[in-house]
Amino acid sequence: MRRTCVALTILLVFTGLAACSSPGSRKTPEADASPERNQALAEATRSVGEAYLSGGNLIAALRELKKAEALYPDDHITQFDLGLAYYYRDRYDQAIEHLQRAILLKPDYAPAINTLGNTYSAMGQWDKAIETYEKIIEDAFYGTPHFALSNMGVAYYHKKDYAQAEQYFLEALKLNPDFINALAGLGTMYIDQGRYNEAVVKLGRAVRKDPKVGKLHFELGRAYRGQGDTVQARAEFAKAADLAPDSPLAEEAQKELKKIP
Repeated sequence: MRRTCVALTILLVFTGLAACSSPGSRKTPEADASPERNQALAEATRSVGEAYLSGGNLIAALRELKKAEALYPDDHITQFDLGLAYYYRDRYDQAIEHLQRAILLKPDYAPAINTLGNTYSAMGQWDKAIETYEKIIEDAFYGTPHFALSNMGVAYYHKKDYAQAEQYFLEALKLNPDFINALAGLGTMYIDQGRYNEAVVKLGRAVRKDPKVGKLHFELGRAYRGQGDTVQARAEFAKAADLAPDSPLAEEAQKELKKIP
């Protein structure tokens, strides 16, 4: 869902004459820069921001990305990066503003469209999320449609339209049989429907693909408990608590453990 960030270290060479100017009249290189030079500097600054974003330093990322935006506001990638940074900070209104700007600048820019859908989902605006995801599902050139399909499944699941949710989860798995998001979404939905055997199959597969995700073990524990397999349920809840100590998930897993006779 996220474009690979370019390398942080970039060599910039700027030439200019400053030897004969007085300190009071001296200007920064940016002040006299041509649009082409501003764009090059903006792209370099954006790359630094992307490196911070990739490393999880959102404050530093926003600082650099805002600098890049000031130099070249019509760069759809910078607008997307800003939207992504605000999304990660749960500042959804600002995320939407920049993501919509990115899409306005480049209407077929799938990363921005998908992230906009994710933002609407995070806000619980499921109909807007579905409408947004549909735009990239229909795009024959979108390279990772299983992400959008699974996200559509999540949106329909929260709308309690289980038939539609199952359809989209299964379509995602046709394209990528090991896609954990779709396996987990489908398994959780099957638990809600009382389809515990199917839930165990899907969630068990997800756990085997990524055994270090506590939430997957928690949901698998719920599925085993629904089956009546208290031994396996206890083991999965305990594993969930171990993987996420001192977290709300660990507290919930401990509560579930106490319910098992």
